[in-house]
Amino acid sequence: EIGTLVPSSSLQMICAILAMEPIDAVICFARDFGGGSITENVQSFILENCIRTADTQFQGAYLKRLLKKLISEIEYCGGVVLDELYEQYASHMIGLNDWDHCSNGNSKVLKKISFIYPGSSCLDSCGYISSCFGFKKFNVQLMCSTNMLEGDTGCCIWPSSLFMSEFILSHPEIFASKCCFELGSGVGLVGVCLSHVKASKVILSDGDLQTLANMKCNLELNDVKHVHYLHLPWEEESTSENHLRLHGLKPDVILGADIIYDPLCVPHLVKLLAAVLNRDGHWPGRNPVAYVASVIRNVETFDCFVSVAERSGGLSIEDITGKNRVLNFLPYLRSYQRCAVRMMKICYKS
Repeated sequence: EIGTLVPSSSLQMICAILAMEPIDAVICFARDFGGGSITENVQSFILENCIRTADTQFQGAYLKRLLKKLISEIEYCGGVVLDELYEQYASHMIGLNDWDHCSNGNSKVLKKISFIYPGSSCLDSCGYISSCFGFKKFNVQLMCSTNMLEGDTGCCIWPSSLFMSEFILSHPEIFASKCCFELGSGVGLVGVCLSHVKASKVILSDGDLQTLANMKCNLELNDVKHVHYLHLPWEEESTSENHLRLHGLKPDVILGADIIYDPLCVPHLVKLLAAVLNRDGHWPGRNPVAYVASVIRNVETFDCFVSVAERSGGLSIEDITGKNRVLNFLPYLRSYQRCAVRMMKICYKS
């Protein structure tokens, strides 16, 4: 039955490598694929599908670590290591600096996130949807920063953006033919998914110019056109004189992923949400709705957001995490703890 299909370990292994998942997770998939050991066939498969075709400028350091670990595991278990595996590792040793010291910690990497459609047989392919191992998958390439410090957090892939992307793909009817506006768009993953489900207009924003530039590159990398970009520092745009600019966007759906993180930003965020969620006669139709995905790392900060939103912003917040089913498009992302993400539906109180 199509509905009971499970992505094979070979497919999950390849997707994990391209997404630069932790090496130990890749090794587990490789063992599963080989029936308990990393056989010569498994090695050939990895070489053909990942190593030979890799972009060494942006993926080389990760692959160097992967090759080292693969060779070590195979030798430790008494297996046969293919000559090309040694050769590829030597090539990466010569041509690349160590992963932890490249570009003074300011380097970029190219991650490829594959959304595997659960239980779907891939009978055809069209453009950015490709068939692989009997499954349909939607591929997104993202240039990300390896530096989690020094203001580069907007160029990283966060769990909430992965969950929001799965939510969009699980419920395309919410976003199709709608004007969608995202706050804190980061690497642009959500924007790519909105374009994929045929949103009529996609508006992406961020308060950091470096993040905004990287986001534009990622949308171009995925051949996504007709996207609008806004430099949107919350503390400036939350003032009443700037609300008209926000009203002019006329969004139907507002999205945010991992935007509740700093109590100092909460008042500005609430004012922004209130401004775009309340039509207040600025344009006809029903009030928009917002979907905010968040990992609650600090309960006090989240409670602060809820309190300010409901008391000062005139907003109603509903936790829909358990109501709207979100399909698992990313079974191979072992580093992604989807159960830690909450999805909130936010509306303006009429």
